[in-house]
Amino acid sequence: MKIAVDAQSAKRIEVEVSDATFGVQFNEPLVHQVVVAFQAGERAGTRAQKSRSDVRGGGRKPWAQKGGGRARAGTIRSPIWRGGGRTFAATTLDFSQKVNRKMHRGALRAILSELLRQGRLIAVSDFSLAASKTKALTEALASAGVESKRKRSPDTLIVTERLEEGLLRAARNLPKVDVCAVADADPVSLIGHEHVVITVGALKRFEEILR
Repeated sequence: MKIAVDAQSAKRIEVEVSDATFGVQFNEPLVHQVVVAFQAGERAGTRAQKSRSDVRGGGRKPWAQKGGGRARAGTIRSPIWRGGGRTFAATTLDFSQKVNRKMHRGALRAILSELLRQGRLIAVSDFSLAASKTKALTEALASAGVESKRKRSPDTLIVTERLEEGLLRAARNLPKVDVCAVADADPVSLIGHEHVVITVGALKRFEEILR
């Protein structure tokens, strides 16, 4: 299949891409599973409390078992003592879910194909800026067909073959514009933006990775 490149300019051309990568059907259950797994992997789960076995001290029995007239006690680190451990201590949790490589690649193919069908995938020959300025990036997005609405930055993900430092600096002041390389593109970022501007080099790189 062919994708129009630089559709907004007079130098409009078409590039041949693989149907196996950009022409597959949208598999909603697979995409949902991969997206949920990716979001679950970003959860920290770093809560932790100390139980009676984790609190320092309490190795000696405070007093004799019998004869003292007091309730029996085995350690001063009991949960009912001040300075003791928690009864049901919270532990660190791991929310990560296993996703096979085949599932991950299949989800990316389905997302890219659906973005292309919906007209949300915009291909450009190159996305290099003359200066690392926000104004230059806004003008480049407008020339690619992505314009801001109501004086707000366009909700756009820019995918390039390699990450460029100048492009990152230019996008820092635009709250809804993100930049990533092909190797860093994830399902959540691809479906979470209204438009995805991708270079021809990135298209070919996706074909190599997802073949």
